[in-house]
Amino acid sequence: MLSLSNIYKSYGIFGNHMCTERRKMIDYTPFWETLKQSKENWYTLTKKHHVSDSTLHRLKHNQDISMKTVNDLCRILDCEIDGIARYVPSDKDQAL
Repeated sequence: MLSLSNIYKSYGIFGNHMCTERRKMIDYTPFWETLKQSKENWYTLTKKHHVSDSTLHRLKHNQDISMKTVNDLCRILDCEIDGIARYVPSDKDQAL
């Protein structure tokens, strides 16, 4: 039976919030590996480079961040985009 709750679940929406577990098309694991190999850490990113704790939390939980943030992180960590994120195909990707 098709209910509003089932529709929300199929789109990964619960209440007014998107479910972060619905798909992981962009994976930020490379960011943490790049950060570990750099001279930077959570403290220097937030205090010296003014990256918000919220942004780091979003990266930790594979949630969306802006391309401006990706650009800033590439500049700070002196890396290419693949040092920040990678695309992971998912069978739950939206239709094009």
